[in-house]
Amino acid sequence: MIAAPRSGSGKTTVTLGLLRALARRGVKVGSFKCGPDYIDPAFHKIATGRSSYNLDSWTMSGEVLDSNFARGIAGADMIIAEGSMGLFDGVASIGASGDGSSSDIAARFALPVVLVIDVSGQSQSAGAVAKGFRDFHPDVKIAGVILGNVASERHRLLATKSRSARHRGRSSGSVKSRARDGQPVWRRRSPRIVHRRHVPRSVAV
Repeated sequence: MIAAPRSGSGKTTVTLGLLRALARRGVKVGSFKCGPDYIDPAFHKIATGRSSYNLDSWTMSGEVLDSNFARGIAGADMIIAEGSMGLFDGVASIGASGDGSSSDIAARFALPVVLVIDVSGQSQSAGAVAKGFRDFHPDVKIAGVILGNVASERHRLLATKSRSARHRGRSSGSVKSRARDGQPVWRRRSPRIVHRRHVPRSVAV
């Protein structure tokens, strides 16, 4: 799952970039969007050529969630789910099967989370944010971090050093805030993505 501490952190940009890059390499990638949003799934479909499915624990029962998940992984080599708002943000009251947060979906389907952190205006503090998210919920695994809006190589080193030195973690990658052609530039390695073999057997097709 691609998630973030808040809206506007770059989840959709990262998700669409990964989906399109994988599709161009011939990978059959299934995609999902947490929540009732119908716009992002349309973008997912354009990127992959495959239907994208919503997963919303507030409006959908457990049976509907499992059904949508099974439809999305059918025939897929790997899957990517895009979170909504902040990872743990949901509705105050419990709905059909949860509070509607992306963390509900990550926990239900055992999806490792890649956290996209916008580090504009901060550096080492990104490590504290990542640690807080890592430790917040025992059933939600933070598998990696992508740093967004990185202003320079020095900025990236400061932000990544805080994680590796203090929390024994490494960033999965970073994205510069600007490039010569106006497009984001990837640094370091690609984030870990869920392969079909990691999908719980109860919902595998």
